[in-house]
Amino acid sequence: MAEEEVIKVDHLDKMYKLYDRQRDRLRDSLGLTRHKLYHEHYALKDVSLSINKGETVGIIGTNGSGKSTILKIITGVLSPTAGEVSIKGRLSALLELGAGFNMEFTGIENVYLNGTMSGFSKEEIDERLEDILKFADIGEFVNQKVKTYSSGMFVRLAFAVAINIDPEILIVDEALSVGDVFFQNKCYHKFEEFKAQKKTILFVSHDLSSISKYCDRVILLDKGKKLAEGNPKEIIDMYKKVLVHQMDSDMVKSETVDKEGNLVESKDGGKNAWKSHLTLNPSNDTYGNGIARITDFCLIDNSGNITNTVIKGDSYTVKVRVEFDGEVSEPIIALSLKNRMGVEITGTNTMFEKISTGEFKKGDSMIVTFTQDMYLQGGEYLVSLGCVGYREGDFTVYHRLYDIFNIQVISSKDTVGYYDMNSDVTVDRING
Repeated sequence: MAEEEVIKVDHLDKMYKLYDRQRDRLRDSLGLTRHKLYHEHYALKDVSLSINKGETVGIIGTNGSGKSTILKIITGVLSPTAGEVSIKGRLSALLELGAGFNMEFTGIENVYLNGTMSGFSKEEIDERLEDILKFADIGEFVNQKVKTYSSGMFVRLAFAVAINIDPEILIVDEALSVGDVFFQNKCYHKFEEFKAQKKTILFVSHDLSSISKYCDRVILLDKGKKLAEGNPKEIIDMYKKVLVHQMDSDMVKSETVDKEGNLVESKDGGKNAWKSHLTLNPSNDTYGNGIARITDFCLIDNSGNITNTVIKGDSYTVKVRVEFDGEVSEPIIALSLKNRMGVEITGTNTMFEKISTGEFKKGDSMIVTFTQDMYLQGGEYLVSLGCVGYREGDFTVYHRLYDIFNIQVISSKDTVGYYDMNSDVTVDRING
């Protein structure tokens, strides 16, 4: 028996017009010019895919790859520039926070609003109301305006509505990452129930462990194009390679590695500088007296590529080049990582590691190499570098670079907190 196709996307394009000036937008909209006043940006370009009844399909890709855009077009929130989408079955969607909700309405009023938009009568919503409120579990807040909700309460109610209107197709866009771990667990149990009921699920997530566990098939998007589709392990492995090799690794290596495989430094900070191959923070905070200066730095993954991306569990290296404009004794070179909220998570320096750096005079330079294993949880971290020391008995800052570049940690398994203790867990069954 042939499988029933419930979602079909055929040669989909989504193009946005980008204008340099607002007046160009106005002139173009009024037809006052024959010249093209905009640049074309394709969020999606010639994307085709099909999803069969009962499949759970994940869409993964880097930021800006078009994941959310394709879900919005499938659900009818956006119109495509070209191509066609066909849907067969009752569809329920949980997109970004706020989609489909009126902020001035209470939680209860929004339940009825969303149910009505999905084609249910008041009586039918009445029958489902108890299940919706029980699943959301936000107590008396259901009678408050949703503009007063935390993001966690909001996603609880939105997901409770989405799954209790009896959808044949459920579409979820990353929203579950907002809820707490217990609510996420409850949602994924619901996914398992839907799978057992042969319902169709399409979802976007950066949680690779969930993609691997729940998906029958995974689609990889990159820069608006479909790069590949297939079984979860195969596509997740490909996704990791896309992340690690965001830059042309052959170009990076040819410019920064000599015949012996050693990194070549660029004193002038030009295109061969290590840091020129990283994504840097344009508004970083830097200060110091300048007697010693950090002139170059990089992060190198375990394949030898300069990159901003590290796969959890892999080793990586940070190299720091320091040049001296005066006499310095035993400079201390420091490396630290913060999370996106600015909380310092971990760090070390040559003094902590009991490394003697030596004596330097004007014109000298040195390279300090930190090699570490990455066991932080998946996410974004900010790297700070420093060169400090003691000069005539006083603590002196020679050069500090705060939040100079980011590290994106890609994980297929996260635990609680900031750091994974790399546990080895065994279960012994004892039959009674």
